[in-house]
Amino acid sequence: MSQTADRPLLGIMLMLAFCVLAPLGDSIGKLLGGTVYLGTLVFVRFAVQAAILLPLVWHSGEGLRLPKGTFGITLSRTVLHITGIGLMFTALRYLPLADAIVIAFVMPFIMLLLGYFIMGEEVGIHRLAACAVGFAGTLLVIQPNFIAVGLPALFPLGVAVIFALFMMVTRRLAKEIDPIKLQAVSGLQACVMIAPLLAFSSQDTAALTATTWGMLFFLGVLGTLAHLFMTWSLRFAPASTLAPMQYLEIPFGTLIGWMIFADLPNGLAALGICITVAAGLYIIMRERRLAKLTTNAPSAV
Repeated sequence: MSQTADRPLLGIMLMLAFCVLAPLGDSIGKLLGGTVYLGTLVFVRFAVQAAILLPLVWHSGEGLRLPKGTFGITLSRTVLHITGIGLMFTALRYLPLADAIVIAFVMPFIMLLLGYFIMGEEVGIHRLAACAVGFAGTLLVIQPNFIAVGLPALFPLGVAVIFALFMMVTRRLAKEIDPIKLQAVSGLQACVMIAPLLAFSSQDTAALTATTWGMLFFLGVLGTLAHLFMTWSLRFAPASTLAPMQYLEIPFGTLIGWMIFADLPNGLAALGICITVAAGLYIIMRERRLAKLTTNAPSAV
């Protein structure tokens, strides 16, 4: 039986857990990025996910069969997930943790524009203006990084586009497929797709230390739990309710970046962070206010 009833408080708590675990996983990816081949990083990330969740699915007796008509969209979600994680790990080789996270937080603006251009949703001048302000704030974060590292400073923008699509697809699937099964199938699909690429890797996995393997495993565990919590949150609450919570990933990411890498945003980047967050929260609050007005509007009989 599919779960359709919203439970906003539970969804918010699950999204809060995601906001803590996701930057922790990113920090491990950044630590390993200089020594571990990208394909190995991503493969182990999804292999651990499959290894943890497949036994749970089998124990439940449900099996891996997906509801009719969902295999293609599930596969598309997996491709988006692989691409987004790979691009983020690549960006973290060049950028401070907090800056990469903030640049990727143009995602709410991209989701708004996707809704306008793809779904035909109405977007007023206020929200379009907030999008422009948010992009301007993001440019303030990109600018010093672009001067320092060049093109890789733009990689988180690609992450934002990919994960905007990923969130839309996940919301669609979360009502029909149990989150554990969804993540288990996604992990299995990812392993099948990534494994052939490892044949072209120059990585000597036998030379990796026990510590490195332990960190790779921990990365997989954190990534599995983070995205499982995110998927669960979208199962219990609409994206519009959860969107403000996602911005907590920025202070958590900044704190983790400072504690592990001694990185703090400079003055220009800090200003950009404030502008981006303010614009994003403005859009979210306006969306919720308009939704409330529409709900409370008298209907014709």
